[in-house]
Amino acid sequence: MKNVYVDVLDEIKDAIAENQPVVALESTVIAHGLPRPYNLDTAQRLQDIVRSNDAIPATIAILDGIVKIGLTNDELEQLANADNVIKVSRRDFANVVTNKLTGATTVASTMIAASWAGINIIATGGIGGVHRGSDLDVSADLPEITRTSMIVVCSGAKAILDLPATLEWLETYGVPVVGYGVDELPAFYSQSSGILLDIKADNALEVAELWKNHNELGMSGGMLVTVPPPSKEALSSTEIEIAITSAIDDAVKHNVKGKHITPYLLEKVKKFTKGDSLKVNMALLENNAYIAALISKSISDTG
Repeated sequence: MKNVYVDVLDEIKDAIAENQPVVALESTVIAHGLPRPYNLDTAQRLQDIVRSNDAIPATIAILDGIVKIGLTNDELEQLANADNVIKVSRRDFANVVTNKLTGATTVASTMIAASWAGINIIATGGIGGVHRGSDLDVSADLPEITRTSMIVVCSGAKAILDLPATLEWLETYGVPVVGYGVDELPAFYSQSSGILLDIKADNALEVAELWKNHNELGMSGGMLVTVPPPSKEALSSTEIEIAITSAIDDAVKHNVKGKHITPYLLEKVKKFTKGDSLKVNMALLENNAYIAALISKSISDTG
C-alpha cells in the first residue's frame, strides 16, 4: 500500500516482495500492557525471537502521525518511554494520523496495518473478546478477525473475559479457532479452560496447510491459532479465577467501566497474583512470537 501516512521498513518491503516470512507484532503491549522497563526488554526480545527463527519482525505503531510498519531500535525506545500514548483501534487511525499523534496498535489495528504491507500473520498475547456479564461489550478485535485475512497467534482471549461467549461469537461469525498442539482453548494465564475446540494442528506445517486451504476455498477473514502458555510459568485455573473474581469485585466497587476496565483488571490481577501474572504474560508473548515465526516460515516454504 502506497500512502504518505504509512512507512514500511525497507527490510520488510523486500521480504514481502521475495515471499520471505514476516511476523507482525502489536504495540499496545509496549505502551500499555507491560510496565517499564519490562515493556522495552520484552519488545526487543520478541523481535530477536522472530529473527532468530528465520523470519522478519514487523512491530507496528503510529509515531507522530505516521503508521510505522516495522520499528527501529530507536523507535522502540521512543514508544516504550513515551507518555500519553493513544491506544489505537480501527476507529482511531484517522484521528491519530490527522493530529500527528503517537499511538500503540491493538490486535485489530495491527491486523489492518499489517495487511496494508502484505503481511499475513501476527503474534500477540491474548485477543480481546466478550466481557463478562455483557454480551454488548465486545472487543473490536473480534469483528476485525472476520474482516481481515490474517493468522492471529495468541494464547486465547484474555482470561478476564467471558471465554465461552467469546468462542461462541467467533463460531457464529465463522472464524476458525485452532488449538496448537491442544484440543481445548487456552485460558491465557493457564493452559486449560475446559472448552473444547473442533480444530487442532500439531505443528506449524499443519497450520500452514489449513491457511492455504482457507484461502483457496475463498473464505474471508482470518484464523485464530491458540497456543497454551509455557507450563513452567502457567498458573492454575483455580488460582487465576480467584484473582480475576477479586479484581472484578474491586472494579464494581470503584465503578470502573468502558475502555478503562481491561487495564484496571489486568493490573489488579497482577497485584493479587503477586506478580506471577506478569511473568506468564511475558513468557507467552515470547512463545507466541516463536510459534508465529515457525508458521510464517512454513507458509513461505510451501507457498
